[in-house]
Parts: sequence; structure tokens; C-alpha cells
Amino acid sequence: MKQGALSDYFVGVGAKTLKGTEVDPRVSRGHELQGISDFRAFLGSPPEKTKIDVTYVWLSDEEPPVSLPLTGTWYDSRKGQSHRDPEYRLYYPAASEDVVYRAKAGDTLFLCQPRDGSLVALFCTHGSSIEQQLLWLFGLGLTADNVISQRDYREDGGRSLDLVSRYILELINVEVIATEDQWLDQILAKFGASFPGTREFSEFTRRLAKDVDAKADPDLALLEWMDLEERLFMTLERHIVADRLQKGFITDGKADVEDFVKFSLSVQNRRKSRAGWALGNHIEALLKQHGVIYKREATTEKRNGPDFLFPDEAAYHNPAWPVAKLTMLGAKTSCKDRWRQVLSEADRIEEKHLLTLEPGISVTQTDEMKRAKLQLVLPEKVHGTYQTAQRSSLMQVSEFIDLVQARQS
Repeated sequence: MKQGALSDYFVGVGAKTLKGTEVDPRVSRGHELQGISDFRAFLGSPPEKTKIDVTYVWLSDEEPPVSLPLTGTWYDSRKGQSHRDPEYRLYYPAASEDVVYRAKAGDTLFLCQPRDGSLVALFCTHGSSIEQQLLWLFGLGLTADNVISQRDYREDGGRSLDLVSRYILELINVEVIATEDQWLDQILAKFGASFPGTREFSEFTRRLAKDVDAKADPDLALLEWMDLEERLFMTLERHIVADRLQKGFITDGKADVEDFVKFSLSVQNRRKSRAGWALGNHIEALLKQHGVIYKREATTEKRNGPDFLFPDEAAYHNPAWPVAKLTMLGAKTSCKDRWRQVLSEADRIEEKHLLTLEPGISVTQTDEMKRAKLQLVLPEKVHGTYQTAQRSSLMQVSEFIDLVQARQS
């Protein structure tokens, strides 16, 4: 499968820690981003002040991005000082304050130069999940002197765009078109030009992934299955959507905006819904291959329950059944604040388990999860997106399977 790389989307990126003189109006109203002179590698070294297109974006773990497409002025702040090396800065306009002033001293700026389009300035809170995710994605670190560290993807290509990388790019509104066009005819022969049921499509995916050994490496199998299913689904979706767009959105000879918006929302909602169902389907396939007894979408208390209950509902509701032999597992492609939902899904089980594919969750969040006795389960490859201090408390998919098998032996 051709995955592509960051160089397909970016020329280069950089990251730096912000100072109060850059973003705090109580300290300075200079409206300048400093310590970024090395970004001349991508913006050039013009002799005069140069206005460029800049999109200013505030990123938060809790809320959707706030984005302002505006301009900025790239200039040498030491022009005329021939005895000193040039120092280029970016002047941001007052109209960008709604984004820039959300940041404070110590927060992080990412400058991204796309292959096509304007410079993107991403601001986020230091210590946030999105900061950790972007540092891992771009292969960057932060310096102690507030000076930018950067990567030139014209030289090394950058990280490959696997499932985890595509997830992070989606958070900053970079859509990676990952399709498997060579399978389109086979998909259409199987399902026609319509969306099949999620379970059926997941089974179809696993049959195509013939080289995946779920018994030997369940961690890798889960990622490979999810990655391939996303690609296959995008292949079918693009075919169906293209056909719908060709038909147009015309009612009684007039453009039907409402119908178009409704269709667009249905596409987005279907993507999110199917990803969650796919994760559950592939977890279920792993459990079956490893001979684990389970109940999917179980009912515990108050008509709610975990995605997976071990061994089953009868054991859970039997007061004589040892609590130490009970296990529950929530399954969420991403956590955000939704991980707290898992805490109320099985009152008898004190330690909860949550399997997610979300990379680089912040230390603050994982510490809170530990205090709530929630054990994160992630495919082994995703562990590398977490800080070293966090990794010892993470569980692999294979380790979770071993745990449940031991409790059922």
C-alpha cells in the first residue's frame, strides 16, 4: 500500500515556545513572532517588508479549531544594521488577535509551510495532547531559548502517512486521501455502489489482509485492519460521492443548498460512525481468534454497559461470581473527554480498561485516567507517540488479551 509522506503536503515545519513579548498584550503590543528567522529556508529573505498570506489557528483538546485566514508581514528587523546578521520576524495584524491572544507565554507555535497554499501558524497550549501529537508527527522538539526548531521535508520526506499520522493531520484540517483504487472493482462486485453494513465490510477487509497474523501479533493486526478498512471505505465513498455530485443538487431548476448541506453532513457523520464500529468489529475478531469468551454491547446497570464484557452478562449479574474474574473493555477510536463515559459502564468492576487508537494523549489526561483507575490499552506502535514517562503505564492489546485469558483459565 502506498502511504505517502508529510512531504506530499508540507515543504517544511517548525515549532517554538512562545514568549510574553510575542503574545501577551500586557507585556508588548509589538504584534511580532520572534525567534523564527531560520524559517527563511521556506519564506525566503526578501530585502523589503513582504506581505504574505497567513492562516492563524488556535488548537484545543476540547474544542474545534479557531481559524482566521489573514495576512502577515515578513521582514528583517535588523535591516540597515550591516554589522549584524539578519533577523526575520513575522508581524501579525490586529485581526488575528482572537487567535494569537488565546496563547500565553510558554505555549507552543507551529509554523507550517504547505506545498500549496498560505503559511499556517498553529497555536496551542503547552502540555496539551495536540501539542504532543504534532511534535511527534512532525518529528520536532522545543528549544529552551524560544528559538524555532524545524524540519525541511524537501530533504527527508518526513513521516509516512499511516493511520496514526492521518488521524493527527485530520485534527488540523489536513485531509489525506488514502484510497486503494485497485480494489474498487472488487468492492463494487461485492457490494455494488452502496454502503454495506459495517460488520460485513470489516469481514471483507480482513479477508483482503491475507498477510496479517492476528494470532502472532494482535497489536499490529488491529492497526493493519483499521488502516486497510479506512482506505477501502474511502475508495468506495469517493466513487459514490463522485456519482452523486455529477447528478447535482437541483430541485425545480434551482440549486438546492439544503440538500447539498444535508448530503455533506451525512458523509462526515458516516465516516465517524463507521470508524467506531470498525474498531469494535476488529477487536471482536481478535477475541475470537484468541478464544476469549466475551459479550459485545453488554448491559450492566441502568441499561448501559461496556463495549465488551468478560466473560458475559450472566456472570456479571451473578453476585456469587468473583469480581476478580470480571473484566470490561471500552473501545473508542479517540478519547477526548469521552473516556469518562467508560467509568460508569460496569459498577462491579473497579478497574476499567479502554482500548483507543488516539496517539499522544497529554500527561495531564493520562494521570487523570490513572487516578480514576482507567487502564489505557493501545496497539504497541501507538505507544511511541507517548512520552517516555507515560509508556510504562500503557497496556498493549496482546497484554490485555493475555490478562483476560488468564482470568478465564
